[in-house]
Amino acid sequence: MAKHLIVHLKDQCISCGACAAISPDFWEMDEEGMANLKGSKKVGEQWELDIDSEEARATNQEAADVCPVNIIKVVKK
Repeated sequence: MAKHLIVHLKDQCISCGACAAISPDFWEMDEEGMANLKGSKKVGEQWELDIDSEEARATNQEAADVCPVNIIKVVKK
């Protein structure tokens, strides 16, 4: 399985909670009501997390697909 990178533009989050509802193993709502990608690191203006399983890719792609403001991306490395 090829590695993928989850990219989250947290500062553009509208706090809908769809990602956390779809993929609670990776996403949660923080104390300010914003989506938080668990285990991610801030790189510039975005948050990033490396993943390497098909299951992780699929669940995060689903979270990206339901995000109404399209601020979650799953990128093949």
